[in-house]
Amino acid sequence: MEEEYFKENLTDREKETIKPYFSSVERNVFVLTNLPEVIKGTLFSRYSRSDKGARRLLLDEFIPNKDVAAAMGNATNHEDQILAINRAEDFYQRILVGYGDDSVAELAGVHIACENISSIAGDLLTDSRIGISPLEKSARYILFDKQVNGRYLWYRDPKIMASKHARLYEETMDLIFSSYAKWLPIVQEHVKKVTPKDPEATDRAYESATRAKACDILKNLLPGGRLTNVGLYGNGRAFEYLLTKIYSSNLEEGRQLAKEMHEELAKVIPAFVKRSQASEYITGTKETMGQYSGQFHKEVAEETPYIRLIDYDKDGEAKVLTMMLFPYSNMTALEISSKVANMALEGKKKLVKDYLSKRRNRRDKPGRALENIYYTFELCANYAIYRDLHRHRQLSQERQQLTANLGFDTPPELAEIGLESDYNEVMKKAKQAYGEISKDFPSEAQYVVPRGFRMRWYMKMNLREAHHLTELRSIKQGHPDYRKIAQQMRNLIAEKHPALVEYMMVDMNEYALPRIESEKRIDQKLAELDKRGNQNAEMSK
Repeated sequence: MEEEYFKENLTDREKETIKPYFSSVERNVFVLTNLPEVIKGTLFSRYSRSDKGARRLLLDEFIPNKDVAAAMGNATNHEDQILAINRAEDFYQRILVGYGDDSVAELAGVHIACENISSIAGDLLTDSRIGISPLEKSARYILFDKQVNGRYLWYRDPKIMASKHARLYEETMDLIFSSYAKWLPIVQEHVKKVTPKDPEATDRAYESATRAKACDILKNLLPGGRLTNVGLYGNGRAFEYLLTKIYSSNLEEGRQLAKEMHEELAKVIPAFVKRSQASEYITGTKETMGQYSGQFHKEVAEETPYIRLIDYDKDGEAKVLTMMLFPYSNMTALEISSKVANMALEGKKKLVKDYLSKRRNRRDKPGRALENIYYTFELCANYAIYRDLHRHRQLSQERQQLTANLGFDTPPELAEIGLESDYNEVMKKAKQAYGEISKDFPSEAQYVVPRGFRMRWYMKMNLREAHHLTELRSIKQGHPDYRKIAQQMRNLIAEKHPALVEYMMVDMNEYALPRIESEKRIDQKLAELDKRGNQNAEMSK
């Protein structure tokens, strides 16, 4: 029940004026609605340094400004509203100038869509650690076997297409996509043959699960130049830095993408992205660090895939146990650590059990004590695995440039179907094309490299992050390739700190048709919705 000791003194007319902009004009908790993002952010910025409530602030300081009022929706058309937002820039700046804190820009959020970009450009968009939430078109659930206007959906890089490599690039990309299109129905039929339909599964669930499995098998054929769509939600501060990074890209596609995003974001959050530009620090560092290439490059040879634990906190277990107790004690961390050091092994195991064993599933996040120990992994694995694990943006991770030099993985199912040699031949032709194009365009040559080719990257994470990654990426419906990586991570940590992984909920099993149980659950939900809809229809008669 809400307290009555304070109520904003709003007249009926004032309430009517601001009603479109708040989910409630009476309650102490309410949502801002129907306001441009810059105005939301500016209102909350002012809110933090005023004794007025948000509704009174809007009435007293925002609505009286005619440009702001127009930007809020009182303009006669959309063009006038955009113009009003631009004209209101001075108003925003007068409020923001008193803060001197970039965090103000975190109060304005925007959804933006970037369509028909390459997967390589998609990596640039999804690299931000905080402030941006991206979603990309999935190669697991979307088929890439269609042509539009007689052309497969791959990125035609202007540099390559204007060069002597244009024909080779085009022929190689078309070969990759035509092979994918030709093999997809063959692979799905094989999946159905080796995993007959479960009597409890509907035709819809079975068809979806077998199609997803077929896509899983063939998605490593898709190249870095595959066209994709990426939707992002983020705040102004995050977009400002994201634009700065993409403006500093080696790729013309990235720089052009930054320009187009900047133009669109400036229509809704102009005050928060106005400083975005290429960073001399980023571009200069790339250039100077590249000068070390002679000393730190070697003759390239194919490598066997691996994951290695190359560094870990050797004293981490004691740190974790100390911080498990710290919030529930009145002693200093050093005093607790001293007592922990003298605990018997059984006592330490019981402490870990009491801290972690009550988790019901992976959505019960383990406590922050696990953030006090770190592990660094180096991986050499296919690009598709990197793209899936890259989503764990909170981790410290960086990759070497994608090439066709470290070898590629061949899905084992293709040998059973009789497509292994055909697949390997396509991959070899892609490697040859990469070798030729990279002589002149080393960055742009990434577009022709299929996902099955290997690359190196590292991932540094604390134990809490390791719980999240290994538990999520080992779930039954996950791709077999990254499920194995998650399982290996868990085992490598267990070799160093076995007591700390005992309650990691990592699925170590293997599955023939991993999506089928998820599809069954979807069917159950659809049936419940249909039942509810029928009941409502009967009640309305």
